[in-house]
Amino acid sequence: MPPESLRCKECQTTYALEARYVCERCFGPLEVAYAPRAQVDPAELRRRIQAGPHSLWRYGDFLPVQTAPKGALPAGWTPLLRADRLAEQLGLREVWIKNDAANPTHSFKDRVVSVALARARELGFETVACASTGNLANAVAAHAAAAGLESYVFVPADLEEQKILATGVYGTNLVAVRGNYDDVNRLCTELSSEHDWAFVNINMRPYYSEGSKTLAFETAEQLGFELPDRVVCPIASGSLFTKIARGFAEWIELGLLEGELPTFNGAQANGCSPVASAFAQGRDFCQPVKPDTIAKSLAIGNPADGPYALDLARSTGGSVESVSDEEIRAGIRLLAQSTGIFTETAGGVTVAVLRKLAQRGDIDPSERVVAYITGEGLKTLDSVRGTFETWQIEPSLESFEAAREQLVVAA
Repeated sequence: MPPESLRCKECQTTYALEARYVCERCFGPLEVAYAPRAQVDPAELRRRIQAGPHSLWRYGDFLPVQTAPKGALPAGWTPLLRADRLAEQLGLREVWIKNDAANPTHSFKDRVVSVALARARELGFETVACASTGNLANAVAAHAAAAGLESYVFVPADLEEQKILATGVYGTNLVAVRGNYDDVNRLCTELSSEHDWAFVNINMRPYYSEGSKTLAFETAEQLGFELPDRVVCPIASGSLFTKIARGFAEWIELGLLEGELPTFNGAQANGCSPVASAFAQGRDFCQPVKPDTIAKSLAIGNPADGPYALDLARSTGGSVESVSDEEIRAGIRLLAQSTGIFTETAGGVTVAVLRKLAQRGDIDPSERVVAYITGEGLKTLDSVRGTFETWQIEPSLESFEAAREQLVVAA
């Protein structure tokens, strides 16, 4: 399926495969349109995929890049783990965790940056940039360093220190903006018209967003080329949520998968829930909000793909839910204590929403559920500070036994 053009998601106007992201006719968002694929035997196509590298480039035939880049930082092919203890605690039969914290910079952003940088190099760019809430900053800085490209990374000034440190170490030009993500994004949009740079999530956004499809491809392949019944996924801009659906849909159309799209449930934090609020109120548009939540990687108050996320949730019989900061912290602990996976706050949002759906009876206990964990817990350590106690003892057997006895009594 070679890329054919960029196409407006609203009015269907087409454009050349250039660095652009908005329709000149109606100001709608652009996405990559592919030429129709000649009839291919699904079994042969599966064999071709399985013979590919253990990275997202095994799905290169479905991405808007002419050839897989050589020497790139490998991303993708992350674990899909069956979480039986988590499922038991939730009263469900089959829960799977797609752990994208296993990527090079420990978030799913390695996928989208890999595709955006590959396309940027094909278009001749020598400088890459982004507006970020943290994970994208890490990924752009790292992948640019691996490719030998100059980079500029713009982040809110109050970003978690762990994400700042894990970005600056790669030698990027790190710019902290006094404002929230939406302020940062507006600045970068202005800069993209002034500088000949590839802003991965602005003028390269149509290509960048295609990288998220590989999460669907991997999930299906790791399930034996089968679909889950339900997906639970965090929503920031809404791009990840909708592109996972597009990945499943492409493979259904090609005959690689049988069935219909899973039920899609989106997850947001109460302190930044424009999509969840619109869903609850029956609106087809998102009212911008000012973020105030510990889930900073999801803190996009004016989500570009919010309306499409609403359409997807409704059309598949799903929903978009929000949870409190305390529920997020509890979700982080639940995942860690039942699976051994330590997730950042976005993953806490996802698990908290999964628990909410299960407790409410929205999930049939027989369903196969996949929850997407998009980032590593070491990036948001402050979110678990004070949630557990450490024993303080003397270096003696007596001191240990006394402390242990006190713990048993307290329990």
